[in-house]
Amino acid sequence: MIGRTIDADQAGQRVDKFLRHLFANVPQSHIYKLLRLRRVRVNGVRAHADTLLQAGDEIVVRGEEAKLLAQPVLAPLVTGSQLAILFEDKDLLVVDKPAGLAVHPGTGIEGATLVDLARAHVGPVGAGTFAASPAHRLDRDTSGVVLIAKTRQAMVRLTELFTAGAVHKRYLALAKGRLTGEQGTIDVPLLEHEQTAKSRAQHGVKYQEAVTHWQRIAEAPTVTLLTCTIETGRTHQIRRHLAAIGHPVAGDRRHGDFVFNRLLRSEAGLRRMFLHAAELSLEHPQTQARLRFAAPLPGALEGVLKQLGLAGTQDPPAGVPLADPAKLCPP
Repeated sequence: MIGRTIDADQAGQRVDKFLRHLFANVPQSHIYKLLRLRRVRVNGVRAHADTLLQAGDEIVVRGEEAKLLAQPVLAPLVTGSQLAILFEDKDLLVVDKPAGLAVHPGTGIEGATLVDLARAHVGPVGAGTFAASPAHRLDRDTSGVVLIAKTRQAMVRLTELFTAGAVHKRYLALAKGRLTGEQGTIDVPLLEHEQTAKSRAQHGVKYQEAVTHWQRIAEAPTVTLLTCTIETGRTHQIRRHLAAIGHPVAGDRRHGDFVFNRLLRSEAGLRRMFLHAAELSLEHPQTQARLRFAAPLPGALEGVLKQLGLAGTQDPPAGVPLADPAKLCPP
């Protein structure tokens, strides 16, 4: 039998999520098996996957297999020194993620992820407690600003802010061809990215609302440099939307134009996707101070713009200058 007392940092999460941290070295199917077999109790009452935990709750996992499942796991051999940190306090870690670094582990992902680096930087966390976690996703091949919550309370509030559309993100994208007009909106529903075959068979193909706004910054004969903002956060949204209107992101190997990408690689040295999360603004999850973070365009992408005759054009249109986060919210 394994027992834990829920503290304030662990409160507010579902039982299944708590158990996934506690039994970090086993498949999720084993955890749900424990729940189905009624071997998980909270304050003496059978727990379900969606049972919400409160501070002071006593959670108990019964059965001999529980001891085996809770064996410690060796942490990845990574260090947080590999992070490009834009800001940090007791609640938040804000980093400039390089292209090629996956945010989360997954199929086909080898080596350390942003999650691994963040947790190595924040420090070891005991079993069952909150571990530093990104509050949103950024494609593996996209660079730029990523918010990481260091406490459960910060994660809960950040989730609320993202859900309410109160987090504003600006991206820089190099698109194929010349777009008509100075700015525009792409309001095209997108297929649900993670819909299972079973769901499609039972309910049909599902579409999700998706809205992307773009503004032209500069252009060359074969490309347009855009600043993009999104109202919704669908998987690969900017990439899929620009491809849908015939102007895919340069270097996009999944949704882009293979021949065009090869040409840019040869003529401008573009060896990655030209999509960069340049700026993010929100209120601090605890202090409510207004924060704004900017990640400079990577040197490799600046070099591409120089080759295309667009050097120095990546700044956004005139507007409110970036605030200094350190002054708004000191560590």
